[in-house]
Amino acid sequence: MSILVIGTVAVDAIETPTQNRPQVLGGSATYIALAAKYFTTDIRLVAVIGGDFPDEYLQVLKDNDLDLQGLEVDPNGKTFFWAGRYHEDMNNRDTLDTQLNVLADFNPKVPAAYLDSEILCLGNLSPAVQLEVIKQIPNAKLKVLDTMNFWMTEPFIDGLKDVLKEIDVLIINDAEAKQLSGCSNLIKAAQVIREMGVPNLVIKKGEHGAYLFTDAGIFAAPALPLHEITDPTGAGDSFMGGFVGYLAQCNVIEYNDLKKALLYGTVMASFNVEDFGPEGTCNLSQEDIDNRMRTLVTLGEVEVELV
Repeated sequence: MSILVIGTVAVDAIETPTQNRPQVLGGSATYIALAAKYFTTDIRLVAVIGGDFPDEYLQVLKDNDLDLQGLEVDPNGKTFFWAGRYHEDMNNRDTLDTQLNVLADFNPKVPAAYLDSEILCLGNLSPAVQLEVIKQIPNAKLKVLDTMNFWMTEPFIDGLKDVLKEIDVLIINDAEAKQLSGCSNLIKAAQVIREMGVPNLVIKKGEHGAYLFTDAGIFAAPALPLHEITDPTGAGDSFMGGFVGYLAQCNVIEYNDLKKALLYGTVMASFNVEDFGPEGTCNLSQEDIDNRMRTLVTLGEVEVELV
């Protein structure tokens, strides 16, 4: 199935305890698309960049065979920019600078060639923009949404709740789930969120794995133990890319498919954090992905005899 990715294409500046990269390719749409491209060849990108966007970053998107008809270029504008510094444990970070630039007035216009897209993957943008895109693709077979804590506050929360009623899958982290639901218990939080109209909910817990909540049941996936984390930026978006990428291979999406998608999302996120920006997911082989998937699957295997 075809995947339409709506989100940001950005330039980041990233500091970690060991390295400082003043310019890195970034953006939610970038990470999602580059992780999903291992599962389907039909990935369509809708985003906006400025005239200052580096040619070498544009070439990365082209080299990875993404459909860029929907990538708008404002020749007189500046590209969305984010700068952050990670703490020693790499689990927390400080935002040093955010410049919306061309993103401030971004009103996605989905090209006519994209209107038949089967999977709609909505990266982190304002709920108003996300809802407008959903209206442009009313016949999508699967609508998957990402959001963040900023949109869970006034004056955006009502708009976010409207969007939640229109989607099939919501992917957020545990802190966001607690904020959105008002519940400190994650299981109760999931119940409250699903009652908002979300049929399938994924809650990411970083190094502690991820949960899937559906009518068919609850499924938990462990995280992959890694020797070293280089840069966690975009891990959640890479997770989303692996998740929707796998589902693009399924003609009919059932509970078992969602469980497998959760595992593939975990695998792609693990590759992402091992390098700066999206570099960790740019040059993988199918064998790389398969081997890591096997490792993840065997983590929870155990033989138990019940008396």
